[in-house]
Amino acid sequence: MQFKHPELLYGLFLLLIPIIVHLFQLRKFQKEAFTNVAFLKQITLQTRKSAQIKKWLTLFTRMGILAAIVIAFAQPFTSKNKTFNTKTETVIFLDNSFSMQAKGDKGELLKRAVSDIISNVPEAENISLITNDNAFRQTTVKTITNDLLQLNYSTNQLPYDAAVLKSKKYFSKNQNTIKNLVFVSDFQQKELNFNTNNNETNLSLVQLKPVSKANISIDSLYISKRTSSNIELIVSLKNTGNTIENLPVSLYNNGSLLTKTSIKIADKATTIFTLPANESVNGKVTIDDTNLQFDNTLFFNINNNSKINVLSINEANDTFLKSIYSSTEFNYNATAFNQLNYSAIANQNLIVLNELNQIPSSLVTALKGFTNNGGVLVVIPSNNINIQEYNNLLSNYNFAPFTKQSETEKRLTNINYSHPLYSDGVFEKQVSNFQYPKINSYYPQNLSNAKAVLQFEDGKPFLSENNNTFVFTAALNKNNSSFQDINLIVPTFYNISKRSLKLANLYYTIGKENTFDIVTDLQQDAVLTLVSESSKVIPQQQYFNNKVAITTIDIPEKSGIYNIKNKAEIIENVSYNYNRNESILVYQNFSNLDNVTISNSISDAFNTIKNDTKVNELWKWFVILALILLIIEMLILKFFK
Repeated sequence: MQFKHPELLYGLFLLLIPIIVHLFQLRKFQKEAFTNVAFLKQITLQTRKSAQIKKWLTLFTRMGILAAIVIAFAQPFTSKNKTFNTKTETVIFLDNSFSMQAKGDKGELLKRAVSDIISNVPEAENISLITNDNAFRQTTVKTITNDLLQLNYSTNQLPYDAAVLKSKKYFSKNQNTIKNLVFVSDFQQKELNFNTNNNETNLSLVQLKPVSKANISIDSLYISKRTSSNIELIVSLKNTGNTIENLPVSLYNNGSLLTKTSIKIADKATTIFTLPANESVNGKVTIDDTNLQFDNTLFFNINNNSKINVLSINEANDTFLKSIYSSTEFNYNATAFNQLNYSAIANQNLIVLNELNQIPSSLVTALKGFTNNGGVLVVIPSNNINIQEYNNLLSNYNFAPFTKQSETEKRLTNINYSHPLYSDGVFEKQVSNFQYPKINSYYPQNLSNAKAVLQFEDGKPFLSENNNTFVFTAALNKNNSSFQDINLIVPTFYNISKRSLKLANLYYTIGKENTFDIVTDLQQDAVLTLVSESSKVIPQQQYFNNKVAITTIDIPEKSGIYNIKNKAEIIENVSYNYNRNESILVYQNFSNLDNVTISNSISDAFNTIKNDTKVNELWKWFVILALILLIIEMLILKFFK
């Protein structure tokens, strides 16, 4: 019990007054002679006993009356809070991620949550409401009702810790207010679970649960095989529910149905579609699933991609380069060093210096301009180089210099599996029984600022990279190296070429950093735009001589196929899809958490908050007690003999 005016409790010292009155008898008794008192002795004894009891009862009732009146004026109350009439602040975080599309007892979880917030929060109460991609500060439910009813699903869910931190910023800095944070979500299992370390706010978790955790999603698709006439497309699907015997899977191109198949799926399944080669495809794959909707469609594009321009400047045999850079994907051109046309350098994406003996300063200058404009350079030394000229080139790219050629036989034993050349599916696992290539002579070099890609057994680099320039330390001809005889040479040179012109993938995921190049010539101050039927965005972009490098993360916000436009001209198309992380309906368990209030509905959460902040005033009961004691005293005085 607490008191609004505790200083009035000093009035309880007034209880001394009835004690003084009752304990100190100030009346004087007068003696009277009586002839025979034998008969009165028994009556006198009984009268004194009754008077004593009556006196103490009267004392206790009067003390009770006075105490009840003093306590009533002090205004006692009960509350879970320590202060009387403390102001409260309420912040609601409403998770509007795609997993909230799941069906609950009364429809989609998000829509039901919106309805409950509108119904349970008083219209005039000031609140702040935050979602994954929006915020309403210091407003009322009545004001934002239309916004809530039109609330869309967010492409990316904030991590739980980030959501809590974001929500706390909407509380005032007043330390004397009660801060209530209501976190409404289905609380999917994530890499980082919900952190309940919270001492500043009253945290209420409202975990909305779907009726069923079953869901089927289109997980990914990729091209498994290309021929001169066909492309083989594999679609991968996932299922978190019971086995489905016949799941329809449809393939569309430009909105028209191309083909449809039916598959059986337990937990995972794949299906294959065949498309004609050398045709642009603006495609989508769809399934019929009644639970989550966002992962039932996957958009993709197969463009008539521009080929990568590769120029090999040779003073050695380039047969291995010709076999790697085939005409289906590359425009491969080779020229002898003494016949080099410097004007052709600017139009290339990749240049290979194939065992040149000399690199004159004029070529160094041309190559520096080429790489500054987004080109990629590969340097393969010969067995008889001009070290000074080579080191002049290397210094321009912050490589350590070559030292005198070593004719000691070395083996290539170390592969940097984390390097981008090899990290994207080149190796399923790290190879322990690798067929180590042999090098007869090389130019020892320290790594300095470069990253090692391939290394010898003593840790010296065989291939290193810095700023999209790749440098070998040994000649690759078969007289000096067996590197051409192992399978590693193909992904090495192929992936280097892919760094020179990042052609658009089949599709990209919204929320991740995506980069790709568009081959085009832009006029001054012109920009490329991503345009769909419902939106138009300008992505981050950087212009080079013959290409534009585009980077996207959070844009576009909607999945679909987008035209890449230079003003009104459509250059090519690119597809974006929602992240599939929320397709797996696995949820956190909060049964063992402390210091939080856990509810299954928004109404329960707000009822708990109301009860926690409710003040029960007790002064009326003490006034009634004083009246009851006064009546008791009157009855004692009148009827107690």
